[in-house]
Amino acid sequence: MLSVDSMLAGRAGGNELAYMGISMAPQLIMLTTGVGLLVGTLVLAAQARGAMRLAECGRIWRLALLFAGALGLSFAVLQWHGDLLLRVFGEDEEIARGGGEVLRMWALGTPGFMLYMATSSFMEGISRPRAAMFIVIAANVMNYGLGRALVFGHLGMPAMDAAGAALATSVTLWCMFLALSLYALLMRDTRQLGVWAPLAGHYHLVGKMLLLGLPVALSVAFETGAFSGAAVMAGWLGATQLAAYQLSNNVISFLYMISLGLATAAAVRVGNASGSGDQKGVASAGWIAVSLAFGVMLAIGLTIAFFRFDVVALYTSDPDVAAAAAPALGLLCFLVIFDSTQAVLMGALRGAGDVLVPTATYAVAFGGCAIPLCYFFGYRQAGSTTGLVTSLIAGLAAAALLLALRFVTIARRLPVPVRSL
Repeated sequence: MLSVDSMLAGRAGGNELAYMGISMAPQLIMLTTGVGLLVGTLVLAAQARGAMRLAECGRIWRLALLFAGALGLSFAVLQWHGDLLLRVFGEDEEIARGGGEVLRMWALGTPGFMLYMATSSFMEGISRPRAAMFIVIAANVMNYGLGRALVFGHLGMPAMDAAGAALATSVTLWCMFLALSLYALLMRDTRQLGVWAPLAGHYHLVGKMLLLGLPVALSVAFETGAFSGAAVMAGWLGATQLAAYQLSNNVISFLYMISLGLATAAAVRVGNASGSGDQKGVASAGWIAVSLAFGVMLAIGLTIAFFRFDVVALYTSDPDVAAAAAPALGLLCFLVIFDSTQAVLMGALRGAGDVLVPTATYAVAFGGCAIPLCYFFGYRQAGSTTGLVTSLIAGLAAAALLLALRFVTIARRLPVPVRSL
């Protein structure tokens, strides 16, 4: 969906792709931090299912909805004043104004997104991801049609440029939540899963969600902060480099969804194995997911790098933006391999309930490596999108190595079956 938004914004002309890119800097930090805080929904549901405590799964979901709604509203308030945030980041008046307008449109859909993520995490935790898959496919069709109408002013709608793409996605996100929650409520075994069970005596699960989610949210904030920080630095270099970075980052983000799917599967399978005390299952689930991620991303990364000029043409016809973005896409095969590997390893560690050490790892890899390199090499010396991407690769490689060493340690420990939550 974000890829479609960026492509439509890039075709709208002017600096619309740059406005879309800078709006995603604060927005993605908020959204991914929120998703991190909600990761406890998936882990607790997976562990409860693995331990055959099915009635706890539905309660976990409903409590997560309350938490997600509060998060979504809080983030929406901040995004509504996005132009002020962008000025604090040091962006010039034109970029802050255009990006702030897009952020206001994102704010309308943020609560819906958080509620959807709480629901999809519940469905994934009980190993039923197919409904969400079909809903997302339908949502992409809806987002494209509505986005074209709002960006270019078709079907009697006003031409809103990049802000129109964000508004279309916000509307679509609410529809996704309503569709998936309706499916969850109509499942045949809702009573067995505790969907309608009273919450009295189970509010302590919110504390367990936070205990699992807060370290994850911090780690995700470090990772997203590195990419968003690079976007802010690209904005300092001007609209052309910002647009080029948004193009490159959007391709990376699109491919990261594959990694996120494998990371989620690893978290669920490792969580199931951990819940049942299966030591071999913990190790095999994690390393199989890492192997799949490495192989898939190697093939995809090389393909994108080889056809990078064709990929650039999907987003923009601006020769300056294309010239700045193409070299960065040439490095894509290296970036996505490290990005996918570290994401899947993080998912496996979360499934095993290990969050504190991975959080510290992200602080070192992204806060201590990627962001400083982006500033000194990407901004101060190279002054280009290519320099920023190269710096991000270094941070991702450090994260992948450190997380791999950690999972080796965790996989050798005999899991203790998780007791009643």
